Amino acid sequence: MLHIRRTFVAYLDEMDQLTVLVPKSRRPDEMAPFTMVAPSGEEFPLAVQQTEDLGDTVKYVCRFSSAFAFGSTYWVRACSGEMTDVQIGAVVRTRAFDDQFFYEGKLGVDYAKEQTVFRVWAPTATAVNVKLIDPDRNDVRYVPLERGERGVWSAAVPGDWERTYYTYVACINRVWREAVDPYATAVSINGEYGVVIDWEKTQLAPSAHPLPPLASPTDAVIYEVSIRDFTSHPDSGAVHKGKYLGLAEADTSGPNGTSTGLSYLKELGVTHVQLMPFTDFAGVDERDPQAAYNWGYNPLHLYAPEGSYATDPTDPYARIVELKQMIRTLHENGLRVVMDAVYNHVYDREQSSLEKLVPGYYFRYDAYGQPANGTGVGNDIASERRMVRRWIVDSVTFWAKEYGIDGFRFDLMGVHDMETMKAVRDALDAVDPSILVYGEGWDLPTPLAPEQKATMANAGQLPRLAYFNDRFRDTMKGSTFHLPERGFALGESGGREQAKTAIAGSLRALGGLFCHPLQSVNYVECHDNHTFWDKMEVANGHESETVRRKRQKLATAIVLLAQGIPFLHSGQEFYRTKGGDGNSYQAPDAVNRIDWERKSRYEHDVRYVQGLIALRRAHGAFRLATEAEVLRHFVFFEPTPPSVIAYRLRDVAVYGPWAEIIVIHHHEEKRETMLLPDEGEWDVVCDGERSGTIPLRRVRRALDLDGIGTWVLVRAEAINAC
Repeated sequence: MLHIRRTFVAYLDEMDQLTVLVPKSRRPDEMAPFTMVAPSGEEFPLAVQQTEDLGDTVKYVCRFSSAFAFGSTYWVRACSGEMTDVQIGAVVRTRAFDDQFFYEGKLGVDYAKEQTVFRVWAPTATAVNVKLIDPDRNDVRYVPLERGERGVWSAAVPGDWERTYYTYVACINRVWREAVDPYATAVSINGEYGVVIDWEKTQLAPSAHPLPPLASPTDAVIYEVSIRDFTSHPDSGAVHKGKYLGLAEADTSGPNGTSTGLSYLKELGVTHVQLMPFTDFAGVDERDPQAAYNWGYNPLHLYAPEGSYATDPTDPYARIVELKQMIRTLHENGLRVVMDAVYNHVYDREQSSLEKLVPGYYFRYDAYGQPANGTGVGNDIASERRMVRRWIVDSVTFWAKEYGIDGFRFDLMGVHDMETMKAVRDALDAVDPSILVYGEGWDLPTPLAPEQKATMANAGQLPRLAYFNDRFRDTMKGSTFHLPERGFALGESGGREQAKTAIAGSLRALGGLFCHPLQSVNYVECHDNHTFWDKMEVANGHESETVRRKRQKLATAIVLLAQGIPFLHSGQEFYRTKGGDGNSYQAPDAVNRIDWERKSRYEHDVRYVQGLIALRRAHGAFRLATEAEVLRHFVFFEPTPPSVIAYRLRDVAVYGPWAEIIVIHHHEEKRETMLLPDEGEWDVVCDGERSGTIPLRRVRRALDLDGIGTWVLVRAEAINAC
């Protein structure tokens, strides 16, 4: 990269304002006033509006009255005769810039055998070339692009360019910068280049078993999976371990014949598989994937799949076709696919294509001009800017249409602005209104007004988005960040009222966060932080393994039977452990992979969770969609012992096979007797050891709770319904 030596500098910070910085060693008093020289040679006086002593430098804020023509180089001349070029500065973060250069036409690459059209948005560039590389012969050709409307550069290059590598080389502030296309949908190994491909060659035959529409988000049972973790264990039974195709293999089994992989997902009964990031990411060398591990929250290219999960990362088609095959296979087996979408930051801001092509535009900056760091990784994507918003919306729409993605989990969603998330929801509604959109609504310190953030505090203004409910998580297991702290499932009764609110859907009418239960993603464990089992090693280490297993089954039962959207972390149902590692994002496979021997060891407990999922799916009373329905049908038993949360789903025959349902959660290893509400008989379909839809026994008037566990009682006919 060419380095420009300048004796003083000038930046365009607003459409009619320059900031001139003069080192005191240049005797600033002898350099002002200044004149701006247009590319035509015409000169304009600069009116100094403000002067500020910055220590070693004097800052001059200057205004000018002429229109500034982007795409050309302007100069500032000091009265001493010294000159410097006008660099594009903070003007890119103004509303006026956004409005002038917002573009709605096509971007990216359009391939045809006769020609390929390249389009890239680079409004501050003075020249742009597309660099074309033949990967076999290493021939390189540069083709100049023509500047068009709203800062889009394009060219139609004759010939068949299939499989050609390409980048854009743009001159900005007199420096040439090379960048991969932000809209690249195919990339070379490790994302070093975009690749021109024929998308027709990636198309698969239509599914023979299309999924029926998802009636309600609460019908979902979400199961979080890492593509690598799920089949990488030596005993996973998969041939393509840690790959897209590994997750598509049928009839795999592990130790003692236990079902694994896809077969297990079907058997378990979940509806949605949330896949940890599979867009192209840094942290794993695709040339040698086994040399390092990474979760994938290091995004490089948000329109292209990760290559380390492909059988041949050197073939740009392999990762695309194999990902599509995996998704179609999951669909054909009744499983929907959720994409873990990481649009809140990039891996390396300075080296990102976004920063190289439009420096300073795509990221947020604080009041001192420093990159914001609300995400904690050194940069925050400025989703509120119009072309950033478009880049995000275009991306999710692309994944939904081209790959058939059924849901999007937004990483650190609270960093995004509400208008962008509304635009995401609207765009996906046009594809399929049943596509799920949910995310982490944490309020992080990014320089965006609180009323603009897509946080849980603003959930009422985003009624069709769902949120990971950390209140649910923490009331059930205790603080994620203070391991000794215990929640209800770990034996603490102090937060019982908050736990009850969470179980009822965390509704505002009950003192919760949300306007309806569709907004609450209920969970006690995910990829982040310690697993539930590992937390109990600290918080409940004084208890036996048998008791802790009961507690984890209790917590999982609370998740699966509560109002809202249940979310399970893969392996939670057989006590997944990472050996106490609370942040295993780059720990080895031995820490992160699913241990199928452990699943085999706790097969009985897996069957219990399977039964709970079947129970939830069998009756809509566990899946109410509105606040009004919950308030009408959901009633807590009062009083109950401090160790018990019990509730009745009354008058619910319209939702399923039973007119009345009672759910009881008990967190102490002692016997309690629960009096039942009337003289009728109740069928027990779930107790501390077994669960499902088939009655285990019949009780009347009272139920003995023999320690920690969950009990579900049902009745087809209601008697004396309250």
